[in-house]
Amino acid sequence: MKIVNMNEIKEDLILQAAQILTDNLPIGWPTLDDAIDEIKERLIPENVLLAAVEDNEIIGWGGILPQYNGNVFELHPLAVKENMRRNGVGAAIVKALEDAARSRGGITMQLGADDEVNDRETSFANVDLYDNLPRHIENFDPGTHQTGFYMKIGYKIIGVVPDANGIGKPDIWMGKRL
Repeated sequence: MKIVNMNEIKEDLILQAAQILTDNLPIGWPTLDDAIDEIKERLIPENVLLAAVEDNEIIGWGGILPQYNGNVFELHPLAVKENMRRNGVGAAIVKALEDAARSRGGITMQLGADDEVNDRETSFANVDLYDNLPRHIENFDPGTHQTGFYMKIGYKIIGVVPDANGIGKPDIWMGKRL
């Protein structure tokens, strides 16, 4: 597996990346056209989009967007083919994106992780987070949610937007000092 800049890959690989985004995050990008638009919108010099490639096939990709005058970078999005998860692909992409953020003067990486699926992905789902939010954060259980992955690679909860996606469906903000 090698990590490549998505500004330097061919259109067929962009289509593969878009399909991964639609397959993995259909709530945000329900169609292939939505995913292609997202990628093309993000492929600008201020951002960094990197893809993990194996045997001329995209197996995962992610991007960073500068914020706060380049002190902070938002990790957005990150998507890995389902059959390639738990093989270090996501962690390798995030590490490469963190290195890119550091090289651009970034000191913090942040991300938002919506808990919007109805089957109680995290201990925050379907809970009144306005009732003692610090206690809920202290006792946080990621369950099957992607926050568990981010916690394993050093990210911490830095904020929560209760009901961001509807009642009991929060947005969980995570961050890491680079």
